[in-house]
Amino acid sequence: MNIDELIKVMATLRDPEQGCPWDREQTFATVAPYTLEEAYEVADAIARADMGELRDELGDLLFQVVFHAQMAREAGQFDFNDVVRAIVDKMVRRHPHVFADVQVADAAEQTRRWEAQKAEERAARSGGAAPSVLDGVAVALPALVRAEKLQKRAARVGFDWPDAAGPLAKVHEEIGEVEAELRQGAPREQVAGEIGDLLFAVVNLARHSGVDAEAALRGASLKFERRFRHVEQALRDDGRDLSQATLEEMDALWEAAKRSPPA
Repeated sequence: MNIDELIKVMATLRDPEQGCPWDREQTFATVAPYTLEEAYEVADAIARADMGELRDELGDLLFQVVFHAQMAREAGQFDFNDVVRAIVDKMVRRHPHVFADVQVADAAEQTRRWEAQKAEERAARSGGAAPSVLDGVAVALPALVRAEKLQKRAARVGFDWPDAAGPLAKVHEEIGEVEAELRQGAPREQVAGEIGDLLFAVVNLARHSGVDAEAALRGASLKFERRFRHVEQALRDDGRDLSQATLEEMDALWEAAKRSPPA
């Protein structure tokens, strides 16, 4: 079986007369959340090293690509073959050291060349308008990922601290500003702005420390989940549930969970 079979299935699902009512009424905007969800499920399968599920999730993600391409074909914009042609051309263009007679010393030099090529492409797409080094950082990215990408872009032109001391000091400064707003009973929007600044500063600290902020938060969430489940189970073993425990009791069980090795 090849990709043509999947394209045919998608066209049939979108057929105005014989297709699926749900698939026919979808638009780029309504399908986009599913596309993001499938990408996250691919990442989740990778994180759990589940190759069988990864195969299935990659299929689901590929279906999303075919879905968007089918809607574009119906609108007379492009089709799946155009998508494939565009990515093939881009990969060949961005890897002249592989597909042409260009030499690179190492991966670091290749990364610099890659970024320079992307900058040229962004400039070409700007239509003559003055390009920004921040162009092309998608708004729909997860907030932590987008913050890190914006920071990395700015760092490439020298707008950055020399080491982690600067962002660490900024984190302390932003915590102080959040505390000040809370003490003054500031409006929620104002507090949200200061908390946003704090989160942005934490991402900067993570970047300078060589830590992936998104992965770090994901790990912290998993740790919280494991410990909280331990609290729930300990109460069940005692014949109770969360509603029958005091905060002090739950906190004691939480501390016990912290001392327990991960399962």
